[in-house]
Amino acid sequence: MKLSARNVFEGTITTLVDGKVNAEVEVTTAGGDRIIAIVTEGSVQSLGLAVGKPAVAYVKAPWVMVLAGNGSVRFSARNQLAGTVEAVHKGAVNSDICIKLDGGSLVHAVITNEAVLELGLKPGVPACALIKASHVVLGVPA
Repeated sequence: MKLSARNVFEGTITTLVDGKVNAEVEVTTAGGDRIIAIVTEGSVQSLGLAVGKPAVAYVKAPWVMVLAGNGSVRFSARNQLAGTVEAVHKGAVNSDICIKLDGGSLVHAVITNEAVLELGLKPGVPACALIKASHVVLGVPA
């Protein structure tokens, strides 16, 4: 299967907190990067989600916000992924920012060229990818 989501995090479910309507699911990659998703209880049942099972977290690049620096500001976004800018691919209006996390995962964000300049983003600069847990889509092996 091929998807248009630029960010793909393969890992294992390390935490699952059930609620009445939704569940919070943490997927940890082999390198130790953690992605938190909010899914419906129906999805927990239909996908057979459970701690220890493999899962893949998908996030579209436009859903990723970028914070320059080391994340010294606190946000309500559950995923605050600190790393270093690895690459900036500039387009006519937007740029693809690639942030490498400590565990080795790459996070891509699409932001305006103006924002890239304002934030001073370039390779080697510390940056934090902010992703709302509700913007993470989970999949499991078929």
